[in-house]
Amino acid sequence: MKTISRREALKLSGIGILGAAAMPLSANVGNTGIAAGKKVVVVGAHPDDPETGCGGTMILYAAAGYEVVSAYLTRGEAGIRGKSYDEAAAIRTQEAMNACKIMNARPAFIGQIDGNCEITPQRYTEMYDFLKKESPDIVITHWPIDRHRDHRICSVLVYDAWIKLSRSFELYYFEVESGEQTQNFAPTDFVDISAVAEKKHAACFAHVSQNIEKVYAEYHTHMEKFRGMQANCKFAEGFVKHHQSLMSI
Repeated sequence: MKTISRREALKLSGIGILGAAAMPLSANVGNTGIAAGKKVVVVGAHPDDPETGCGGTMILYAAAGYEVVSAYLTRGEAGIRGKSYDEAAAIRTQEAMNACKIMNARPAFIGQIDGNCEITPQRYTEMYDFLKKESPDIVITHWPIDRHRDHRICSVLVYDAWIKLSRSFELYYFEVESGEQTQNFAPTDFVDISAVAEKKHAACFAHVSQNIEKVYAEYHTHMEKFRGMQANCKFAEGFVKHHQSLMSI
């Protein structure tokens, strides 16, 4: 495992690795020249997955000058009890857009249906085309061992696109509700999000329809504190790096 401290991260000079997210915590805030032209794409299955899984890291990357894309495999169509798919999709899409404004990220919607995600040749091509067009330097997505089928499908589609794109970007996996959803997750890398935890929480809490504050207190708050203990800071997010990526820490 490797923990990137703030001091170490400031020495990275914009290298496209996860630890570089800590760069804006001090003097480099707002220095967009550090990462001009660099892009991070986070692919989650539903609105609120990118935010809860790695919203702090997304905020730090945006502040460091990266273009940050929050991509949602679905619009959360099945995510509000008593609402039709169209009604829920409209509500959750707006919540995702509100969260992205807080994180300084650009939202993107890939077009599958919540609860009915699928792996087919056409869906493989869809994800490939999306990531090829975005041409990211870093992609972060769901860990493939997860209780939620949509999360597993999302991860597999991203992985397949990464292979077909000749591993041209760094690939990392994030966790959500570890123990309940994400299973067997042992981080290789950590990002100290202490300085932006409140902003991350605001982005997560934009998903009002999901009773998110209660869920967050039950799972994500504990994860942030525990990963912080592992990384020797107050709050952290943990990631698993796919070590066949072209670049390595």
